[in-house]
Amino acid sequence: MTTFDPRAPLDPAPDPWAEMPQPLTRSGPPWHMTDMIAAEPFVAERIVERLADPQGPAGRLAGAVGQAASSGAPIVITGCGTSEHAALAAVEILRDAIRAGGLPAGPTSVVASQAFELALDPPNGGLVIGVSHEGATAATIDAMDAAGDAGAHVGLITGSDHSPAGDTADEELIVETVEMDHGWCHTIGYVAPIVATAAIGAQLSGSPLDAVAVRELLADGARDEAGAEAIAAILAGCRTILTIGSGSDRPAARELALKIEEAAWLPTTMRDLETFLHGHLPATDASTGLVLILADRVGRPERVERARDALAAAKVVGVRAAAILGRGVADQLSDDLTPAGRLVVDDSGELPDPVAALLATATPLQQLTERIARARGTNPDLIRRDDPTYLAAARAAETAEPAG
Repeated sequence: MTTFDPRAPLDPAPDPWAEMPQPLTRSGPPWHMTDMIAAEPFVAERIVERLADPQGPAGRLAGAVGQAASSGAPIVITGCGTSEHAALAAVEILRDAIRAGGLPAGPTSVVASQAFELALDPPNGGLVIGVSHEGATAATIDAMDAAGDAGAHVGLITGSDHSPAGDTADEELIVETVEMDHGWCHTIGYVAPIVATAAIGAQLSGSPLDAVAVRELLADGARDEAGAEAIAAILAGCRTILTIGSGSDRPAARELALKIEEAAWLPTTMRDLETFLHGHLPATDASTGLVLILADRVGRPERVERARDALAAAKVVGVRAAAILGRGVADQLSDDLTPAGRLVVDDSGELPDPVAALLATATPLQQLTERIARARGTNPDLIRRDDPTYLAAARAAETAEPAG
């Protein structure tokens, strides 16, 4: 096996464009996922540097966001799978940037929509931004097509501007992140569009994005390997896992649930922090795992108080609770509330609130996932498509014939 250099740029998509090939199968860790987590701080730094020009792609898309916000037109961000979670993260980042730029902002100034649903009911104006790492997701392309046909401007955040999704977007509104994931359990595919959106937000707010701060925050999140392994050893034996989050931590909680299912094949569901306490406890017991993500600085006292309630309730029924916590949160939640362990991440005061929360939790949630996969003896890179049954299922999902 060749030595992987995490500092070296990752390969771009093929030119002319083609779908990324199936990842090479490795017999054991380090997986491709392991390598991608190590590479992310440096990939992110390069994205920030590449998108710093106000006249460049990030600046142009920021201008379109600003125009839509100023006129009260809809701004909708869409994607599927990991890209849908990146779209949810982008909503948090752009809403904050719009507010910081002095433009009209509120809970509905920027919204996310699942791509399939958006294709059925697109806005008849405003701005729609697709998120697609490889640029080939049919549902996202359909949503972008429908939005364009209905009269919306269409932007795109993608790894390749010459992908099929790139053909659907307005050429001047494409932001390219360039470097591509090596595995199918996407990690770069989550972080890259979040960082690109942070760069767009920086252009919108007029506050430069610190590339070094971004790199260091992502690197710090992956340093506690022993902590991730200890939590993974406990969660790997669970029957099911719940992930919970609030505010800007909700996209991360959703992504963690998806990652565990893809990589470790363990049923996992995300619940909003408050939602968890309204009817979901009766289905939990000592075979249930739980991971709280709480790094959002906005509304932190209220979020911490409700998280304490949720963890206390989980403790009573024996749930194996763990957490990914901002450093300012960890001291406010006693250790006995997280018997499965906790990962503590930095609170970066150099970055906007949602950017700091989303990047601080990205690498720890991915590393925790990778360690759960190790503990369960699964290969995360191929998301079980090395098993003929699951490969056939994936193909059936794309090729099923209509009835009749």
